Amino acid sequence: MYCNQCEQALNGVACTSVGVCGKQPEAAALQDLLVHLCRFLSEYAVEGRRVGVVDAEVDRFVTDALFHTLTNVDFDVASLASMVRRANALVEDLGDKVEAAGGTLQVRGQSQPSADDAGLVAQAEAVGGFWDRQADADVQSLQQTAIYGLKGLAAYAYHAAILGHEDSELYAFTHRALAALSDRSLGLNDWVGLALEVGEWNLRAMELLDAGNTGTYGHPVPTSVTLGHRTSKAILVSGHDLADLAALLEQAAGLGIDVYTHGEMLPAHGYPELKKHEHLVGHFGTAWQNQRKELAEFPGAVLFTTNCIQNPRDSYRDNVFTTGPVAFPGTTHVAGPDLRAVIDRALALPGFTDDTRETAGSVTVGFGRQAVLGVAPAVIDAVKSGAIRHFFLVGGCDGARPGRSYYADFVEKAPADTVVLTLACGKFRFFDADLGEIAGIPRLLDIGQCNDAFSAVKIALALADAFECGVNDLPLSLVLSWYEQKAVAILLTLLHLGIHDIKLGPSLPAFVTPNVLQVLADNFGVASISATAEEDLDAILGKGA
Repeated sequence: MYCNQCEQALNGVACTSVGVCGKQPEAAALQDLLVHLCRFLSEYAVEGRRVGVVDAEVDRFVTDALFHTLTNVDFDVASLASMVRRANALVEDLGDKVEAAGGTLQVRGQSQPSADDAGLVAQAEAVGGFWDRQADADVQSLQQTAIYGLKGLAAYAYHAAILGHEDSELYAFTHRALAALSDRSLGLNDWVGLALEVGEWNLRAMELLDAGNTGTYGHPVPTSVTLGHRTSKAILVSGHDLADLAALLEQAAGLGIDVYTHGEMLPAHGYPELKKHEHLVGHFGTAWQNQRKELAEFPGAVLFTTNCIQNPRDSYRDNVFTTGPVAFPGTTHVAGPDLRAVIDRALALPGFTDDTRETAGSVTVGFGRQAVLGVAPAVIDAVKSGAIRHFFLVGGCDGARPGRSYYADFVEKAPADTVVLTLACGKFRFFDADLGEIAGIPRLLDIGQCNDAFSAVKIALALADAFECGVNDLPLSLVLSWYEQKAVAILLTLLHLGIHDIKLGPSLPAFVTPNVLQVLADNFGVASISATAEEDLDAILGKGA
């Protein structure tokens, strides 16, 4: 096992015996093998497109498979083994199709997968990591950067495809990027370019997802969400997939079950077609890394729709259900769209027996690009008058490291003439803070999930147009936290767009070598956050801020 794809990498290097996330080495080996098989599929797909063979099943499978290998998604050996066997079958089938069409394949005759999971794990362990072990360290670093970014892109593309939004050219790029791992003629500059191209195509994936979410559920509107609960049976929905939440709301209607969001599902309350359901009643808990404590206190069923699952405690394990790519040993996986098993479990559990809505407080969500740009004239006037001095986008993934308190400190200490935009689960360090308003504009504006990063990009581009300047000339600073591969994809998108001087933390990626980091610093001004929030506020706004 050698896993360094997330911010938790052991000792800032890699997890080599068991993942800090809890991933076992058997699962890690199967995930690496799955990426290897996706490489073969992609090589065949690239050649297939040259001779007119485009296999939609392979396109979608590679996206799905990469999603299974993200941090905190699929921990289940049986699930991953099933994906590996399907990948092998698709390799053989696509190879036959491409050769029949006159294509030339460099590699055929892959070894047959073992019929039992233990044997398959042994085969996987013999393969090892997916990157080119013969390349120098900097090329390896960039290969990992590109492929980890590609995993994040795949997550966005997966969500978009569920809602009927796909792009054949996006799939073609995914295949080309994976196939590049076998091309030893590519050097350092080639991989820099490919990493930035991942960012370019990730922007397209986020655009497709945004179109799917807003086209299906409407544009988010500012919405107050209670952090309390009421007496009723209950289901908690975590993860990111709005389609799964919508299916559950429809199937649970009229059964006396209240539905609560958890983690990144919080912004779902702002979508008109979701908030119309009266039994979508509130939000429970905070960020994903607190779930083992918080879910032990939830008296109903819990549905994980995508990533961010942790090893459930025995006290609530029987209440946990997974769907889509997420899986964990000992929990029940429901294939969807039939979620009756989740509903039945909720009906069998006690649910909440008291009402805390009056005392628990609330938060406001729903400041997507349409809502923010709807008040753009007031924002522009406030900037021109000096009422708003600066904007901070403080967003990204949350995690368990102590240094993440920096982000709450940053928001707390941001001067009263600044506005804080939030995005993704990093906001749970400060999501319930009351920062007041400036000229009727809330100082804390939540744009949404990490899946809503496209909205943040569109807001920045629209403000740049309004002020007739470049994005880097706006009174806007990005202070980002990262944890997993979707954050890598978003960072590559920001670099593709030419956005400079990004502050990144709480630690820099273990897979980025000093030389690659220097390239990012020299060309884009990417830098680690400082030891204290005050240092960075002073540097951004000037001394005495």
